[in-house]
Amino acid sequence: MVIAAPSSGSGKTTVATGLMAALRARGLRVSPHKVGPDYIDPGYHALAAGRPGRNLDPWLVGEELVAPLFLHGAAGCDVAVVEGVMGLFDGRGDTGFASTAHVATLLDAPVVLVVDAARQSRSVAAVVHGFATFDPDVRVGGVVLNRVGSDRHEELCRSALAAAGVPVLGAIRRDDAVATPSRHLGLVPAAERRTEAVAAVDRLAALVARSCDLDALLRLARSAPPLGGPSWTPPTPAATGGRPEEAVAAAARGQEPVRGDRPVVAVAGGAAFTFGYAEQVELLRAAGAEVAVFDPLRDTRLPDGTGAIVIGGGFPEVYAAELAANEPLRQQVAAFPGPIAAECAGLLYLCDELDGQRMCGRVPGRARMTSRLTLGYRDAVALRRSPLTRTGERLRGHEFHRTAVTYAGEPLFRWDGGHDGYGDPGVTASYLHLHWAGAPRLAQRLVSSSRSPSVLR
Repeated sequence: MVIAAPSSGSGKTTVATGLMAALRARGLRVSPHKVGPDYIDPGYHALAAGRPGRNLDPWLVGEELVAPLFLHGAAGCDVAVVEGVMGLFDGRGDTGFASTAHVATLLDAPVVLVVDAARQSRSVAAVVHGFATFDPDVRVGGVVLNRVGSDRHEELCRSALAAAGVPVLGAIRRDDAVATPSRHLGLVPAAERRTEAVAAVDRLAALVARSCDLDALLRLARSAPPLGGPSWTPPTPAATGGRPEEAVAAAARGQEPVRGDRPVVAVAGGAAFTFGYAEQVELLRAAGAEVAVFDPLRDTRLPDGTGAIVIGGGFPEVYAAELAANEPLRQQVAAFPGPIAAECAGLLYLCDELDGQRMCGRVPGRARMTSRLTLGYRDAVALRRSPLTRTGERLRGHEFHRTAVTYAGEPLFRWDGGHDGYGDPGVTASYLHLHWAGAPRLAQRLVSSSRSPSVLR
């Protein structure tokens, strides 16, 4: 089932995360998913469900991969809960593409509409009626009322919705105790507040369990018809040399990658680098790599045998002083002879400095916090060759940041109305967040260009 809402701020994350945790507490195996590119909500989903939170984004990976990626994540589970993004019908630009409704139709899944009932009563029915009838391909199977003020308020809302013919599956009272702290890009990631986040998820589970009809919600989920087609599997490179363009054909033939002397790909983690899609690590392993996580805040050296580095998104601006203080690791990254792939937070870490704090100096540029939010999908064209890119190649990505970088040199990517990034034979770095499942050649290129452990000894 898909948990959607008329708009952002209605309580989707509260209901979706609490529902995942409440169903898991019943002994069910729950598969957590998120529509769109967001990294933070899936972190809380993972705590609630005990499985990786996975994203479903038709823009980043293509419509044809949404159902296979869903089946991959949901394998072996009893129920899948998909949290939507923004309002139900809000997609890319002025279209419905990549909206929650779009993903719900691709999955043929029923929708639970979370409605903020504060400051309205009978009008709730008009809102729900509009959403339920706007697109006949989208099936709104029920409503969860959020921020209900009293028994009388709930009674009025339920009466109006009964007349509209839409079942109420839950009514959640106002409860400031379940609030999750936020900052400049949304919720604070669960990985940065593990103990508090676990407690918050437990409170959400209790709240949803006592406020929602879990049996009715499960019946609605069971009404979704079976999905046809195969689940996604990370493609492996061909056994004859691992050329990326042969990977899909090799996977179809059932060939395994040549193991040999497997390169180590070091992936940045820890509190400053919490953003990453679960499929990225799966693709790296399928391409023949060993994956080792390192923490730029704490570790003074890269993992043994590192042949390539991946530095994803996160909040280095919050930890700039601590990152600057770890000079041994910064120097090692700056001098690293193998390929480096960095996006957003990783880009900032590779710059000469961030808000006046010394960073790695691998990318000639200076980064700073700003008051301006940069947000949106990008259809980018690579202007030069780098570890991940080829000149003229198109890649779909997403930007989400309140920082800016002043580069020395030409950009790596351009798109309508913008350009960004730095690239050279050893570095791919930009603000673009990429979902590698939509371009598995990226993992294969990085692994094939990495330094093997024997070379680095």
